[in-house]
Amino acid sequence: MFPGKQDRPYLESWLRRTRRQLAASGRLTEIALILSRDEGNTPEHWSAWLRMVLEDETRPSLDLLTKIDGILARPVQAPEAGETPPLL
Repeated sequence: MFPGKQDRPYLESWLRRTRRQLAASGRLTEIALILSRDEGNTPEHWSAWLRMVLEDETRPSLDLLTKIDGILARPVQAPEAGETPPLL
């Protein structure tokens, strides 16, 4: 018998890549805070939801998948030496 064809290969590769990116300490919380600010609901809700997605218990909509991808793609900018970060 032949193994079944993957139904959503893009989702599987996205999950692998996103799991690696969110493995860094604090990264999942950062994404949850951004989603909370942009989409509503609490950061705790988004943290739990992201964990469910990463554990393949639920599937994200294409809109949320694209939004998370965009957030993860943003470069993290460190303040230059001698430059004070903005207060607000």
